[in-house]
Amino acid sequence: MRPIRILDYDPRWPDIFEAMKTELLAMADDSIVAVEHIGSTAVPGLAAKPKIDLDAVLTDETALADLAASLRAQGFHDHGDLYEEGRHLLTREHDGYGLRVYLCLRGNPAHRDRILFRDHLRRHPERAAEYQMLKRRLAIAADGDWDAYTGGKAYFIAETLQRAKIAG
Repeated sequence: MRPIRILDYDPRWPDIFEAMKTELLAMADDSIVAVEHIGSTAVPGLAAKPKIDLDAVLTDETALADLAASLRAQGFHDHGDLYEEGRHLLTREHDGYGLRVYLCLRGNPAHRDRILFRDHLRRHPERAAEYQMLKRRLAIAADGDWDAYTGGKAYFIAETLQRAKIAG
């Protein structure tokens, strides 16, 4: 089992995101609607696994397939629609961090929820602090069990999304 590492916030994470965003736009600028930094590394001050998560929203299925092929050619590992959310996952490891690029189409519910969650944590630092404590506690308790770690966050994430939807 791989250990679950939660690191203190790294101010370089937004720069890594911007570099990958530039790389994506160079590959498919005419077919990309948006590139969003999602996940814990997108929330200033929040401890996180050293994985930079991005959602690239594309115009259509052909554009999605073409960008996935371009990313594979750039050394990304293709996981397909791993979570059955209509988001195609590709990953690439670097020294000290990893990239997780999710490709999806406009209107994707999982993409919408991740933006809501990110923005709510950005606007509510007390909620982000609660999430950070939970993640650190779960990483220790899960002892390398990624399903237990991820499952342990599910209620908090659902509750935060509900709060974000109520807040508008």
